[in-house]
Amino acid sequence: MPTNLTIRIAGEGGEGVISTGELLTTAVARSRRDVFTFRTYPAEIKGGPAMFQLRFADHPVLSVGASFDIFMCFNEENLDIHIGEMKKNGILIYDSTTFDPEKKAPGTAILYGIPISSIAAEGVGLKKAKNMVALGLLGQLTGMPAESLHDLVKEKFGKKGDEILSKNLLAIDEGYKWGEAHKIDRDLLVPASVRKERKLIMSGNEAMSAGAIAAGCRYYAGYPITPASDILSFMEKQLPKFGGIAVQTEDEIAAIASCVGASFAGTKAMTATSGPGLSLMAEVLGLSTMTETPVVVVDAQRSGPSTGMPTKTEQSDLSFAVHMGHGDAPRVVMAPSNVKDCFYGMVKAFHIAEKYQIPVVMLSDQSLSQRTQTFTRPNLENLTRTERAHAKKNGSYKRFLDTENGVSPVAFPGDEGLNFVTTGLEHDEEGHPSWSPSNHERMSAKRYRKLEFIAREKGFTRRFGDEHATVGVICWGSTEGPVEEAMSMAAAQGLEVKGLTLKMIEPLPDEEIRSFMTGLKHIIVPEINFTGQLAKILRAQYLFPFKSYTKCNGLPFDPEEIFARIEEVIRRA
Repeated sequence: MPTNLTIRIAGEGGEGVISTGELLTTAVARSRRDVFTFRTYPAEIKGGPAMFQLRFADHPVLSVGASFDIFMCFNEENLDIHIGEMKKNGILIYDSTTFDPEKKAPGTAILYGIPISSIAAEGVGLKKAKNMVALGLLGQLTGMPAESLHDLVKEKFGKKGDEILSKNLLAIDEGYKWGEAHKIDRDLLVPASVRKERKLIMSGNEAMSAGAIAAGCRYYAGYPITPASDILSFMEKQLPKFGGIAVQTEDEIAAIASCVGASFAGTKAMTATSGPGLSLMAEVLGLSTMTETPVVVVDAQRSGPSTGMPTKTEQSDLSFAVHMGHGDAPRVVMAPSNVKDCFYGMVKAFHIAEKYQIPVVMLSDQSLSQRTQTFTRPNLENLTRTERAHAKKNGSYKRFLDTENGVSPVAFPGDEGLNFVTTGLEHDEEGHPSWSPSNHERMSAKRYRKLEFIAREKGFTRRFGDEHATVGVICWGSTEGPVEEAMSMAAAQGLEVKGLTLKMIEPLPDEEIRSFMTGLKHIIVPEINFTGQLAKILRAQYLFPFKSYTKCNGLPFDPEEIFARIEEVIRRA
């Protein structure tokens, strides 16, 4: 009996690859197993290769893994793309109606041909239902009760009429019966978790949206862009239920400008975009800095530059997020590392934004934004919802009062006796435009002083591994899971290594980083970009020869890659 199982489904866009994976994932999660998914979409609206990978276990899953046990392949083109990554003695399930993989599959593979297209067209009477036939078969092979698959299909197709629903249910049953009649001589049943409670299953985008609402966000404006569009859809549907407003604007500039306006009026506000949209938002983010108006921006990174590869993952917006814009414009840059962290990370993002009256950029990526994972339901009563320090009527009001930590008490339009002036121009403490050299230097220092205090905030790093190690790994964002799994592989080989995840990169949590570096001779920095952007930031700050390890093929790291790099560094040390 395996402790975990990895399934990859591949076919053309429009064949239902993603919906098959999503339904199977939900069924597995409801059986109280932990799940971790990864998907890639074609750039085309229809057609082009699509892939969904699900890894599940009776324990928390940290990464999507490097290879897969079961490969459900809908056509020969996708067989050529993916077959090299299948495990030895893996199971290849293929649509025998359309192709025969015998000459291309490795000799160790277990071939399992099922006429999916024929069953859908002739047995069900609905060609498009072939993905439901595949779902029924996969459910049977992995021990999912047919009733649970039926419940999911009813939820998905219940509003589309009795005929569509009945045919999809029939397709599930036909696939399930085929699996029962053609047994595979291999145990594919992952033990169910012993836990009693059900965990939440959410995507990164859903978790960030829910975290924002839990933190008190009540205004959202956005423009559709892959892979952040799911946040706009979620907010349009859910935010009004909490008394909030979600708006689809004409472009990204209008989105960020309206968010700054809503925040200026006293409402917690956010937007979400990807790299091209963040570029357009740079000028207004400078206005947010100058007027000390908090706003949260999610950047779901994708491969670039320009329009790049919209449906592939990358961590290449870091340098831009930290340094974008003109003038000295301080901002905070954070990065969640998993779906659970997406939820709590957004709560922290609003905490920092509101407490310090500063823009916060939250760097997700395509892999994390569209990944689904299970995590324990949060206790909303224990969440800290931070509000801006509000000014009290006491003589003349100075909106930009120069304080010890750079944060000035705020007033909102309409507050009696607390009138003030604010523009994008440099200004004095009262908000009046000022071109005085000494005033500009003073106000610049005031705005940057916030970063000194933000850097001392706790809870923005995670340290793990062997504290006696002389080799370390510093990572950020979605690379944490593969790093942690790679370190477990190293420990199993008797190799000592410790890790540090940075969940805030601007400003750097200096005290925690220096403590981590103590005693280390080598530090590896894995990231999904070409230039090693975090490694460059760390080298500039700490004058240490960090070993950059990068990839930029549009795919996330797998643990074996990082383990090989760790092993290489330790063996050479």
